[in-house]
Amino acid sequence: MASAAEQLAANINMKAFSKATDLQKRIWFTIGVLIVYRLATYIPLPGINTAVMAEFAHSHGGGIFGMVDMFSGGALSRMSIMALNIMPYISASIIVQLMTAVAPQFEALKKEGESGRRKLNQYTRYLTVLIAVMQAYGAAVGLESMHGAAGSAVMDPGLFFRLTTIITIVGSTLFLMWLGEQITSRGIGNGISLIIFAGIVANLPSSIINALELGRTGALSYIFVLFILMFSVAMIAFIVFMERAQRRILVQYPKRQVGSKMFSGESSHLPIKLNSTGVIPPIFASSLLMLPVSLIELSGGQGPAWMQWIFGSLHKGGTVYICIYLFLIVFFAFFYTSIVFNPQETAENLKKNGGFIPGHRPGINTANYLDSVVTRLTVMGAAYLAFVCAVPEFFYAAYSLPFYLGGTTFLIAVSVPMDTVAQIHSHLLAHQYEGLLKKTRFSKSARNT
Repeated sequence: MASAAEQLAANINMKAFSKATDLQKRIWFTIGVLIVYRLATYIPLPGINTAVMAEFAHSHGGGIFGMVDMFSGGALSRMSIMALNIMPYISASIIVQLMTAVAPQFEALKKEGESGRRKLNQYTRYLTVLIAVMQAYGAAVGLESMHGAAGSAVMDPGLFFRLTTIITIVGSTLFLMWLGEQITSRGIGNGISLIIFAGIVANLPSSIINALELGRTGALSYIFVLFILMFSVAMIAFIVFMERAQRRILVQYPKRQVGSKMFSGESSHLPIKLNSTGVIPPIFASSLLMLPVSLIELSGGQGPAWMQWIFGSLHKGGTVYICIYLFLIVFFAFFYTSIVFNPQETAENLKKNGGFIPGHRPGINTANYLDSVVTRLTVMGAAYLAFVCAVPEFFYAAYSLPFYLGGTTFLIAVSVPMDTVAQIHSHLLAHQYEGLLKKTRFSKSARNT
């Protein structure tokens, strides 16, 4: 069955795609939503002096501000209505998912199935509003204290500006959250991941041009710029290789008799990816680190002593920042793996279907074996994610790059298109199978007549 599916996937062509009208509608819908999102990132907040924001973005392009700006597709440097992007929703998702592991009430909702999932999604939306309000207020206060050569960043500071900023940013964040949900349900791919991917890809051309301009002006040597480009290509190839790596566990099915016919035993494979969590751990780790620090940086590091200590300790490329960043990546790799893969449930499903893993008895022994395999794979997957995210951080710390270079960017830029293409292939396979079934039914009816 697996080889037939692989062969069918290899034979996918434009002719099959042209007949899959439902898939075409999903793709065009996704592209249209992403265009709406990109246009919205160019709508500025009311009362903002864009010249001061451009000056601030130029001087802080390589730090935490540059990371947040990369994720928002340049919306933060332009201080548009999409300045917070989808990050409040991601932060709310982290908190709700952590609550499902520590709070019995949330754990019970998780086990209720579809109804429980809807309630958890509703709680996530409420928490998104709360987080967005707090961050929008912090951004408004920080903007009022920002000054540059062109004057103040806010033309008319005061209560009215803060109120309009909170309403505008929170409303835009909720609209963007809704767009992501629409892509997931009516489009193709994961809506939230595609929105982040669109922002990163939109900033890539300007980042490459800035790097080449730094080489032309002599700020960076041409050899170093060439090395960065070669490093980026090598990192992309490495990520593709690791994302496709998987452990295939042999599953045997005994002989069975159906009526008077005896069917011989079959064998298949249970594929477990090396990195079953995708880009979730780096995104979660980045969102927990960069938004609070970015708001402190937006206000110029002014405030109480504890805020200045955080601002000084968690600067991008610093030892404390890298250690906390890598710890969060490893933690979320193990945490999210426990959510997406349940060894006990998988072992029980194999037992119900009559399958077994050679050398391991069905039931608890199979569950323990699967748990040990997944744990070892997660150790390797977490190490891979930590390596990809740590190497660019060391580059930034060693050479003080004036532009943002991050491992999370590489992971999203590679993993999201791979997942989206896989979903497109799945839709095409389903469409081709439906076509084969229709032809079979038509031929049977023709023979009967």
